[in-house]
Amino acid sequence: MNRGTIGLMMTHHDTLIVESHEAGWRLDIFLVQHFPQYSRTLVRNAIMNGGVRIVEEDTLDSQGKPGFRLKPGQIIHFTLPEIPHHVPQPEDIPLEILYEDEYLAVINKPADMVVHPSRGHWEGTLVSALAFHFGNRLSNVRGSVRPGVVHRLDRDTTGAILIAKDDAIHGKLALLFERRKIQKEYFAIVLGKPYLDRDMIDAPIGLHPTKKEKMRIVAADALEAKPAQTFYEVVKRYDRWSTVRCFPKTGRTHQIRVHMGHIGHPVLCDRNYGGGKRITKEQLLGEVPFSLSNENTEGTVLLQRQALHAHRLTFVHPATEKTLEISAPLPMDMQSVLDCLESL
Repeated sequence: MNRGTIGLMMTHHDTLIVESHEAGWRLDIFLVQHFPQYSRTLVRNAIMNGGVRIVEEDTLDSQGKPGFRLKPGQIIHFTLPEIPHHVPQPEDIPLEILYEDEYLAVINKPADMVVHPSRGHWEGTLVSALAFHFGNRLSNVRGSVRPGVVHRLDRDTTGAILIAKDDAIHGKLALLFERRKIQKEYFAIVLGKPYLDRDMIDAPIGLHPTKKEKMRIVAADALEAKPAQTFYEVVKRYDRWSTVRCFPKTGRTHQIRVHMGHIGHPVLCDRNYGGGKRITKEQLLGEVPFSLSNENTEGTVLLQRQALHAHRLTFVHPATEKTLEISAPLPMDMQSVLDCLESL
């Protein structure tokens, strides 16, 4: 695998306005959310060294304080320094292309693959694989670090992800997502047996106050609350597990994982939201006890990442105006769990 070459990112010197949903955020978290390629430490240093200024007379004493809580409408002038980073380089990583035409493609993303380069993940990304397979036939709407990427999947979530081949199509696909005209169907294996056959989970989601890698359910009137709705439908109930189809109506970070955990049925092996860390064949068959804190790896480990798969995308093609319904086959690890459950 070729290492990405080192380059210098241009200094970010700009102005941001605090949106209503960002009110109450810490200043350092606000900037990291807008510029995830920067570490929180680098951002904090920039703030304390005078590189960030809040344009508000009554907050002059807040200058240089990373933990200052923001208010709606505040104007933030900032200069973030140049940082070394890896420019995404083409890498010969196998890709399963589910659909392709001259305008777009749908890829079946594997587990343990981040979509675009980020801190600690400069190589082995989906965009590096895309650069190798598609060359310059990708949109550049989101810059050279995210060519072709219209939406994203979590690192260990598998399945269908939509790629744009030119800027015009990218813009139209993004608008379809914004207007909720692209139906996303996920397949998940969850702990326990939901009481209802189907239901709409309507629970706002916000940032976790202490863990940057997590989200959480928040009160609807909380400053950081973002509306989030997920419709789920039980496919089959087993002894201690269930399979469900999930249709997110909004697109919040970790939405399905947070929502299923919220109703007491976290996604299996979702270590961030209560699903445990791994599952063995023996545990599924009831031969060995299963517990969320069980570190016992004796037996045949079938799964050790969240059992969540982006199964199907359905939308009207922005160029041909034909309805596309593209499905991604279940990955081997989830299929092995399903086969084991079916044998009970």
